[in-house]
Amino acid sequence: MTILVTGATGTVGRHIVSQLMERGESVRALTRDPQRANLPEGVGVVRGDLTDADAFRRAIGGCDAVHFITFNGEFGETLTSGAELVAATAAADVQRVSVLGGWDESTLEPALRAGDLDWALLAPVEFMSNAREWAPEVVSDRRVRTLADWPSAMVHEADIAAVAVEVLLGAPATAEGQTYYLTGPEALTPAERTARIAEAVGEEVTWIRLTEDEERDRLRAFGYDEGYVEFGVELAKNPPAIGQVVQDTVMRLTGRPGRTFAQWARENVELFRA
Repeated sequence: MTILVTGATGTVGRHIVSQLMERGESVRALTRDPQRANLPEGVGVVRGDLTDADAFRRAIGGCDAVHFITFNGEFGETLTSGAELVAATAAADVQRVSVLGGWDESTLEPALRAGDLDWALLAPVEFMSNAREWAPEVVSDRRVRTLADWPSAMVHEADIAAVAVEVLLGAPATAEGQTYYLTGPEALTPAERTARIAEAVGEEVTWIRLTEDEERDRLRAFGYDEGYVEFGVELAKNPPAIGQVVQDTVMRLTGRPGRTFAQWARENVELFRA
């Protein structure tokens, strides 16, 4: 099979590319900057992105499956070209489609629902890699500060990729039009995640609960506008219930348990070392 991976240089996309290559598949990657893609040898790198329908049509030709993301552009805007992309995908006789969803539905999902393509939506409750934003404070002060104190069943990005690969290769366990909610094998509070990072680093790291105003200041320091700041505060106070419930999707579709946050922390320990 020849499989087109969009978002190939992203957190999940790189894992999808690597895992498909390990399975002996032919991989084509769509990226805005091929010279900086740094993908494995043997990957066919094509210039373009999902905002450029003509570039996508050239990239999809001859492919058997495609992995979509639902955002694009330099700043990660929600995808608005879904109808054109789905039409091009159908015209190319693609057999299987996986879609990595985000917070908001893009134009891609309704276009897929209205068509005849065999597709599935991947819905991670939270990426383990979100903990990367804690790294500067862990490095400088050996602490993690959050307003949220609820447990999250966050999922390893490699496990998101593993489910995408099963969808793309048409594994018997996958089903057309299915939404797969993806979690890791445990739900951990920020304090528990901090403890796993401390264990990986080999030094004490302290978790501190912020007030709402302190959380606003923290989010503003990242440069977020006031609308996003208030969204972040509300999310910290009232999280989606589904994000706290462990699902068996990774085990069911891949045949092995999901990776733990402790494993993720060990793999990324250099981020948290001074």
